[in-house]
Amino acid sequence: MFRPRYRPDSRSSPPRDEPYNIIPIQNLHNDHPCLWYPEVHAAVSSLHAVDGDLRKPPYHQWLPSMDLLDWLGLFFGFQGDNVKNQREHLVLHLANAQMSLSHPPDDNNGTFQAIVLREFRCKLLENYSNWCSYLGKASNFWIPDSSSFGSDIARRELLYSGLYLLIWGESANLRFMPECICYIFHHMAMELNRILEGYVDENTGLPWIPSTSGENGFLNLVVKPIYDTMNIEVTRSKNGTASHDKWRNYDDFNEYFWSKKCFHNLKWPFDFNSDFTRGRKIGFVEQRTFWNVFRSFDRLWLMLFLFLHVGVILAWEETKLPWKALDNKDVKVRVLTLFITWSGMRFLHALLEAAMEFSRVSRETLGIGLRMVLKILVSATWTSAFVTCYSRIWAQKNDDDHWSNEANQRVTFYLSLAFLYALPELVKLVLFFLPCIRLNCKVLYLVSWWFDGDCFIGHGLREGIVDSIKYILFWAVVLGTKFTFSYFFQIKPMISTTKELLDSRITLYEWDWRAVFSVSNKFIIGLLWLPVVLIYLADTQIWYSIYSPFVGAAMGLMHQLGEIRNIEQLRYRFQAFAGVVQSNLIPQEETDITCGTLRGKFSEAIHWLKLRCGLRQPFKMVESNQVKANKFALVWNEIITSFREEDIISDEEVELLQLPPNSWEINVIRWPCSLLGNELRKALKLAKASMDVPESDNWLWHKKICKNEFRRCAAIETYDSVKYLLLQILIKNNTEEHSILEALFREIDHYIEIRKFTTTFRTTALHRVHSMLIELVELLLKPNKNVNKIASAMQDLYETAVRYLFRVKRTYHQLREDGLAPKSQTAMAESLFENVVQFPDPGNKNFYMQVKRLHTILTTSDPMQTCPVNNEARRRLAFFSNSLFMKMPQAPEVEKMIAFSVLTPFNDEDVLYSKETLKSDDHGVSILYYLQILYVDEWRNFIERMHRERRVTVDLSTTVSRDVRLWASYRGQTLARTVRGMMYYFRALQLLAFLDSSSETDITVTQEEAIPSARLLHKGHEYGIALMKYTYVVSCQKYWEHKVGGDPRAEEITDLLKQNEALRIAYVDEVSVGNGEKEYHSVLMKYDQQLEREVEIYRIKLPGPMKLGEGKPENQNHGLVFTRGDAVQTIDMNQDNYFEEALKIRNLLQEFKHRHGIHRPTILGVREHIFTGSVSSVAWFMSSQETSFVTLFQRLFANLLKI
Repeated sequence: MFRPRYRPDSRSSPPRDEPYNIIPIQNLHNDHPCLWYPEVHAAVSSLHAVDGDLRKPPYHQWLPSMDLLDWLGLFFGFQGDNVKNQREHLVLHLANAQMSLSHPPDDNNGTFQAIVLREFRCKLLENYSNWCSYLGKASNFWIPDSSSFGSDIARRELLYSGLYLLIWGESANLRFMPECICYIFHHMAMELNRILEGYVDENTGLPWIPSTSGENGFLNLVVKPIYDTMNIEVTRSKNGTASHDKWRNYDDFNEYFWSKKCFHNLKWPFDFNSDFTRGRKIGFVEQRTFWNVFRSFDRLWLMLFLFLHVGVILAWEETKLPWKALDNKDVKVRVLTLFITWSGMRFLHALLEAAMEFSRVSRETLGIGLRMVLKILVSATWTSAFVTCYSRIWAQKNDDDHWSNEANQRVTFYLSLAFLYALPELVKLVLFFLPCIRLNCKVLYLVSWWFDGDCFIGHGLREGIVDSIKYILFWAVVLGTKFTFSYFFQIKPMISTTKELLDSRITLYEWDWRAVFSVSNKFIIGLLWLPVVLIYLADTQIWYSIYSPFVGAAMGLMHQLGEIRNIEQLRYRFQAFAGVVQSNLIPQEETDITCGTLRGKFSEAIHWLKLRCGLRQPFKMVESNQVKANKFALVWNEIITSFREEDIISDEEVELLQLPPNSWEINVIRWPCSLLGNELRKALKLAKASMDVPESDNWLWHKKICKNEFRRCAAIETYDSVKYLLLQILIKNNTEEHSILEALFREIDHYIEIRKFTTTFRTTALHRVHSMLIELVELLLKPNKNVNKIASAMQDLYETAVRYLFRVKRTYHQLREDGLAPKSQTAMAESLFENVVQFPDPGNKNFYMQVKRLHTILTTSDPMQTCPVNNEARRRLAFFSNSLFMKMPQAPEVEKMIAFSVLTPFNDEDVLYSKETLKSDDHGVSILYYLQILYVDEWRNFIERMHRERRVTVDLSTTVSRDVRLWASYRGQTLARTVRGMMYYFRALQLLAFLDSSSETDITVTQEEAIPSARLLHKGHEYGIALMKYTYVVSCQKYWEHKVGGDPRAEEITDLLKQNEALRIAYVDEVSVGNGEKEYHSVLMKYDQQLEREVEIYRIKLPGPMKLGEGKPENQNHGLVFTRGDAVQTIDMNQDNYFEEALKIRNLLQEFKHRHGIHRPTILGVREHIFTGSVSSVAWFMSSQETSFVTLFQRLFANLLKI
């Protein structure tokens, strides 16, 4: 539920008019929605814990408004805007973490629970802790265990976390080297400890001052020297064309910090005369050669050649089954030659490794050279030993002419050698299932060094035993099938032909080249075996491609994918769909199902079975689920509204698809008209057929009409609507006519209640009543209403009811006694309703919407199977509903969800299609005309929307040209389309936040409106919580160039900022400082709605030009520091998003909290839809390939193989 606003203490710092990003931290008295949450004030208050024994920074004026991050910035030389940026970053992290607690504290005294700070610090410094553990170094953060330290513990937690964030925020290109940042933090944390412990410098006798102290000290003394070193390597790379062993990239620099030698060579402060600046590659060295195919996949080649080796030996005996050949002792011994092949291939691999990575060897990396030499010597020794021992076996056997004891002893000795050779592989197999031993046991370090070398990356990525078994079983099936097929259909059929060629001789030919074939025809045999061997080596991929779709499809079925495959199935399962929307998208009040126990898993299975089979119908009874029904209506209507805004449905389809508000005292769920089409007419036909059926009430209602939920709702809604329309709207109260109609409906209700409707009334007369109702409703829908015609229609409807509807005809006096006739018999026949008809206010949209809906239900004879018509709308609805039936994590409240950001790199692409681009004539067809033909129905819907909004002109030369440009840009690969799609997250979070805290009163507050929009119902806090949970940053590296050069894209980006308050633009600014030199700054910008212009929020100086490596990752890296939250979604500028998919973001982010095996996921992949699939046949093929194969393969990678 929504909590009341938090009111800060009046003693807080005075307000300051200073640009801010998300939260005005500098002005806590601001009435900003984010400041309504006490968690924000608690985070800010915690940062101001600078009193007591904390030494103030020297040479700087300390102000009362400064906090711990200012303290770190002044001591360690960080930039002011970096401090501001990371302050907001830290405050949002802590506030969101406090919100997400299962049991937050009840008091709002501005304090944090200790677990929040501890978990945040542990998560932030996790890589640093692992790095220290790998190098055997003690970490330099020290947190007291005793509770007697009190606030000092929290302050130290904040100082270490803030220091790491400040280092990361100003590291620029160094962020591509995470272990380099760990090295920097290690030493700066040591200096922080010296300050906190009152350490005195031995050289000066003064309190300790960090080596980076001073203005921009961290940038100039730490970041820029490393940046300059990397820049030199970029020059040596010759734009990436130089050999890889001649220059170093980010990974090579980062690998320098994987060894303890970095502490002895680079030291602290940095010694740039060390091998760091002039060193060679010490990690992987790529050589451009085809031998890489063997070296990189040596284990695969080894497996294939060993099986080929053994398969040929066994098939040579031409037995029916391969193991029958092993009855021959000679065959058994020949099989042992596989160890010669094994060791020989290992020897070849050792030679290739030494040849390709010899450049890594230097005085500092002698261990690498020693490992290469030892591998060559050991593999050569084993190969020689196997060849020698195998030769001695056959020599002894040939001397004895049988398998004597001496020969058997030599076989036994050979097997002993083979066991010793395979023992390390057996150890690796054991460690594959026991990853804990592999990670923690120091005794096995030598084995790890021998097989894998020194590598920090990849430690701790082993999976659990169950996942390892599933991995092995999958590959056992694939490889078992492959080897079985290869043996019986590739190797074995070649043996007889090979033997015949070996036994034959060529004597009939006299050509000069006959000598080639004269030696047992070996050349011909080689030609025959060549294609077989090539296919044998390549068909593993074929068998993998065969099994992967089946396994991927099976995994999809296990995850309950495929419930709704098209829009027709959505119509039949719409009730169940409403149930899963309530269950998955809206947090449930009941206790979550515990899945850890067998009982919990069984309960969850029953829960999902009810949803899948439609057994659970939470919306069947409106009286007990009115709030839930209204919440579902708001979600569904907002989806339909987004469809209309995108012009993929028309205004008429909106009316047919939307769920109207529950007004007019209707006692059933008011399903969309598209589901109720023709249902009333079917009910009338059933009523007519029930005349001669015994107990026709029960037969008609329970066995026929109620069997279809939509038919039941259509019948009840029509009756309730007509009743309300006549009694509450059209007929004046306190009149004789009103009393007559009230008595008529009261009598009908009575006979319905006692189940004697069909015995009292003629069901055949319902068709006449139906026709007259249609006539009356059509008169009400006319703009100019004729009172006399409406009164006449009501008169006809009344006469039909009293004369033909009752089975037993009543006289006037009987009708008068029952209250169904007026006092005057003349009035009953002619002018009963002349002076009692009244109309509602012409501006009452709700009335006309309800009457139009009633008219649709009464008149529609089409089942509306094609609504909506647009294929894209049908596909999106089907996919959205289908995905909701899958197993997914329960959605938390928006306040408790994981905060996240979206980052989009933008360089020089289109923001909007310009007028010139749309008018450009290519082969006689303009782009605009092509789009109009390609999206003909969407263009028609766009024109309809322009007419409705009174912007009827669509000529590019008029003011509406921007609307046309937007319409076209939303159908191309433009930044405008991407921004619109990503901002759906913000809109969805606002809706979900409103639903989390809304009551029945909140939802029904605007019943006078035609369709209540969630955006009109918002209470204010939704905007604040959405800002705290979601940030969208577009990294436009060339924005300032466009701005200075007058490029229209700069103005278009500004318009995007103006239309989307949560959008932020990050760009690189170049500033000339004289002498031909330039300074580079990373700038964050937003649009200020009050100032009505874009404002600069942060400006962080860079060590040089942003781009050293590839442009896209460098652009993402420069904007990454301005993102917020625990997760980042990287989106290219040619991608899109849908509002209905954005509603599932809470469920998606919860996957980060669920263990899949022994690990929690760190990367989440979602299915893509290629929206350009309709442009051409090639695009359609690529789109289908993504849907079919890529999705199935990725599902296999994620779950079964854990890749």
